[in-house]
Amino acid sequence: MTGGAASPRDGERGSGSILAVALVAGMLCLAALCAPLLAALPALQRAAGAADAAALAAADVASGALPGIPCEAAARVARANGVTLGRCELEGIVATTSISLHVGGVEITASATAGSPQESGG
Repeated sequence: MTGGAASPRDGERGSGSILAVALVAGMLCLAALCAPLLAALPALQRAAGAADAAALAAADVASGALPGIPCEAAARVARANGVTLGRCELEGIVATTSISLHVGGVEITASATAGSPQESGG
């Protein structure tokens, strides 16, 4: 009984393998697209933390809690965190800093303000 008529499904043999390969290829493409975004999330947190630390350092120096020049202290803290200080502004003892960080060819920026709440009006 092996020489009978061909089944309608004989032309579909192996189509499941092709579908599986297509699904795996699609998942790999999706993972390749998401990887840079997932790498950026920790970098965003790192940038925010570095901006906070730089602003706190500048505010501490501006308030007299530490000796030195406020924006130089902010730049020193930014370098220690592996970022570049872009802006440092003082208004009394309130310091506002902006930093930048390059991750995978993309520039990430963050800014922070630190100082006495009475001085900032809030």
